[in-house]
Amino acid sequence: MPHVHPSRPPGATASRGGRSPECGASTQVPEEEGVELRRTAEGKGDGVMATRPFAVGETVMVGFLVGGLTGNDSHATQVGPGRWALHGGLGPMVNHSCDPNCGVRLNDVQAFDFVARQPIGAGQELTFDYAMRNFTIDHFPAVCLCGAARCRGSVTGWKDLPAARKTDYGELVAPYLHTMDDEIRRRTAPIGGVDRQVHRR
Repeated sequence: MPHVHPSRPPGATASRGGRSPECGASTQVPEEEGVELRRTAEGKGDGVMATRPFAVGETVMVGFLVGGLTGNDSHATQVGPGRWALHGGLGPMVNHSCDPNCGVRLNDVQAFDFVARQPIGAGQELTFDYAMRNFTIDHFPAVCLCGAARCRGSVTGWKDLPAARKTDYGELVAPYLHTMDDEIRRRTAPIGGVDRQVHRR
């Protein structure tokens, strides 16, 4: 199981979080440098906004975990094949986009930092593609409301991303997604010109 922080990370000064009804664990929402939770201009609810500029490759938010989960739910973050946990801080408040300005990078405590994929200006909403961490999407509405020009029309997981999009995201995705892809390729690779799944019949 990944390491977890029982409380907010060092330097956090306030907690404005709610409670996860499925697991009963509190979700810490500390104040963080350079970002804040605000109502979005488009009227789509709350979003995490940059309060200063961020350069490409800069870590925008440092992730930390507040507890493990026994299964997937609407509050969960995938942290490995068949494993989920709760992220703390403002990470769970970052909205999905099919053309995001942030990617994710696994850190030393096995949580995900948000990293700028493009220049982010002060006042701009931070976004990432939920497919950057989730192999499948099971607990979100089917219709995507991100409004990006490259919107896929639905919030899909890594499994359903086109190969070109996976390549575009590069290394700013959860490493286990590549491992899961490799495992699927290995299981379905032809043996002597016959698909393995057919061969076993």
